[in-house]
Amino acid sequence: MIERQVRVASKVGLHARPAAVFAKAAAAAPVPVRVAANGKPPVSARSLISLLTLGVQHGDLVTLSAEGDGAEPALDDLAALLARELDE
Repeated sequence: MIERQVRVASKVGLHARPAAVFAKAAAAAPVPVRVAANGKPPVSARSLISLLTLGVQHGDLVTLSAEGDGAEPALDDLAALLARELDE
């Protein structure tokens, strides 16, 4: 299992538009990606509703995880996405 930790840069955290943008990008990834934050169990990064249940705020540290062919570049891309403002 490969993991990346990243701080969420969006001012509103992973809510509404930023979560939708992230879920869409995760759905396009070649491997299933999981997201964990705030001591809650990991959820599918492809599920908007599941992402919203994590309650991720601006500056929170999240852990992305995946395994399989293409996991490393997928996690790198998704981590880079979370590290920038997605609500503009």
